[in-house]
Amino acid sequence: MTRIAERFAALRSRGEKGLIVYIAAGDPSLETTRRLVHTLAAAGVDMVELGLPFSDPLADGPVIQAASQRALAAGANTDTVLDLVATLRADGLQIPLLIMTYYNLVLRPGVENFCRRAAEAGVDGLILPDVPPEEGDEVQAATRAAGLDLVQFVAPTSPPDRIRRAAELARGFIYAVSVTGVTGARDALPPQVTSLVRSVKAVTDTPVAVGFGISRPEHVRQVTAVADAAIVGSAFVRYCGEGLPEPELIRRVTVLAEELKAATR
Repeated sequence: MTRIAERFAALRSRGEKGLIVYIAAGDPSLETTRRLVHTLAAAGVDMVELGLPFSDPLADGPVIQAASQRALAAGANTDTVLDLVATLRADGLQIPLLIMTYYNLVLRPGVENFCRRAAEAGVDGLILPDVPPEEGDEVQAATRAAGLDLVQFVAPTSPPDRIRRAAELARGFIYAVSVTGVTGARDALPPQVTSLVRSVKAVTDTPVAVGFGISRPEHVRQVTAVADAAIVGSAFVRYCGEGLPEPELIRRVTVLAEELKAATR
């Protein structure tokens, strides 16, 4: 079993749902990202998605777009982010780590090379929002060979045959997008997210995690009533753009993570 599968199995055994947090690697610095990941793990977060910054993050809203630009300006790139993952593992970090990025950054160094290096560094899964199932054969093969879980997406607009195809290909978990559009905190989530998750669960036992728009405990409770995990990104990332002293940044991240994790129990 991969670390991701093991974590979901442990959650099921405890009757809990999962909390997955996204942060942009290198925002405001790689060393701060290192401390933030350890902070999130200590606060009870089940998995962390590290955003490998890209200049044209088409699935991301303004908060994460700005974070990507800050991270790039601070020197984050594929090499430094994979070095960060290796450092986190050397520190003793046990929770699953996923890389969320875009296909250009995987294609440029070579798909097999990228996947092998990621796995060697200690990455557990890969999330590529701009690679549809019809164009993912090379990535599927490379991630399987490297032992990485490749997460698949479903959305409110996904027809039944598309949901079945994503379920067939997904490893680790299926990423259910709660709304059409880009990432970003929202006041409320649409009620259709419940029917989307149920449609996925009707065709697979692979865990389903809901993301996009989730920022509050009530959102987490809403989605984990039917899904296996909630994914929260922008609510954390916005703190990194506020120029806070690091102790205050750590404090705010800890408080939010603990509040959201409590909503999964």
